[in-house]
Amino acid sequence: MRIAGVLLAISLSAGIAAAAGNPFIGTWKLDPSRSRFPDEFKVQSKGGNTYAIDFGEGSTETIVADGSFQKGYAGTFLSVRAAAPGTWVVARKQGAQTLLNATWKLSKDNRTLTDYFRGYGPGGVPYNFDYVYRRTASGSGFAADWRSTKETMNSPFVVRITNLQTDGLTIVIPFESTKNVKFDGRYYPNQGATRGLSSSIARRNERTLAITTKYKGKVTATEQLGLSIDRKTLTLTQHFPGHVRPNVLVFDRVRGSSSRK
Repeated sequence: MRIAGVLLAISLSAGIAAAAGNPFIGTWKLDPSRSRFPDEFKVQSKGGNTYAIDFGEGSTETIVADGSFQKGYAGTFLSVRAAAPGTWVVARKQGAQTLLNATWKLSKDNRTLTDYFRGYGPGGVPYNFDYVYRRTASGSGFAADWRSTKETMNSPFVVRITNLQTDGLTIVIPFESTKNVKFDGRYYPNQGATRGLSSSIARRNERTLAITTKYKGKVTATEQLGLSIDRKTLTLTQHFPGHVRPNVLVFDRVRGSSSRK
C-alpha cells in the first residue's frame, strides 16, 4: 500500500508538472500577413423566397428570406432578409445573444459577392472580417456556390490556451465554442452559444496537437496546432468538410505569455 501510494504521488506530480510546462499554453495574437482564412458556402433556391444554405458546418439550413429568425444549425436561429436589390442582411443568434451580423452585396454583373461580416465572441466582443467571393457554379442572384478570393481581418484576433486540470487544455478561439479537452481520446462538450458540439484532442508529437470536433456524430472540423522550434509561433490549420482549402492561421506568442503563467 505504501509503494502504491508513492507511485500514485509520483504519477500525479508528473502529470501536474507536464501540464504546467505545456508549451502550447499562453496567449497568441494572429499575424494577418502570414495567415489565410478562405471560406466557401452554397446557396440553393428552393422556390419562392426559400433557400437552402450550406456554410460547410455539417448541416444545411433551409430558411425563408423574410427577416424572421428561424431554427438553424446547432441550436442557433438564422435570419435572412433582402434589404435592397442585390443586398441581403444575415444574422444569427442564440437566445438573446447575437452571434453575427453580415451584409452580403452582389456586384452588378452578379459574379462576385462581398460579405461585411461582424461576429461577436464571449462577452459580446466584436470581430470584423470583409470577404470577397467568386461565383464558382451556375445560378442566379445569391443562389450559387461561392468561394472567397480575398479575406481581410479588421480587428484583433487572439487565441488563449490554458491548463485544464492535470492533463487537458482549455482552448478559446474567436468565433468558435470553447474547447475543454483532455488527452484521453474522449469527446468533451464544447462550451458556448453553439450547442451540441464536442471535441477530442491528441498529441502527435511534442510540438503538434490534433483536434477533432463533431456535431451529432458528424465531423465538423479537424484542426492541427503546431509550434515552431523556438515556441514563439503557433500555426493553426483548420479543415472543414466540403471546403477545398484549409484555414492556415499563424500566431505570435504575446510577450510575457508562457507555459509557466
